[in-house]
Amino acid sequence: MTTMRFRGLTPMLRTPDLHGSIAFYVDRLGFTLHSHSETDGWASLRRDDIELMLATPNAHTGHAKPAFTGSLYFRLDDGPAIDALWSSVQGKVHTCYPPETFPYGMREFGIYDDNGYLLQFGAPAVPGHP
Repeated sequence: MTTMRFRGLTPMLRTPDLHGSIAFYVDRLGFTLHSHSETDGWASLRRDDIELMLATPNAHTGHAKPAFTGSLYFRLDDGPAIDALWSSVQGKVHTCYPPETFPYGMREFGIYDDNGYLLQFGAPAVPGHP
């Protein structure tokens, strides 16, 4: 039996406006454009250890409005990092919920990207908490 190893997970989000979505992630969240293809309608973005891909509708995925019932959860180092990120995006994004410290020990907030995908950001509220 062959052993297989998963090496990572890169979310690929569909968008009807590739340029607008690139601008959202670069200008509001500090990602960098790693690579992209206008012809094929996709882009790869990075920030620190996170990679995110964007793609326009195509023959394989169809042209229905993007829909996703979950969220993307970005883990940061600590509570102060959450507050700093919130300060940099507040008033520039559509907010789901502002920073809050939850009973399970995480400090989090949620926003929507330009396509309506829920992006949540969280970090341990107390240093050393898992």
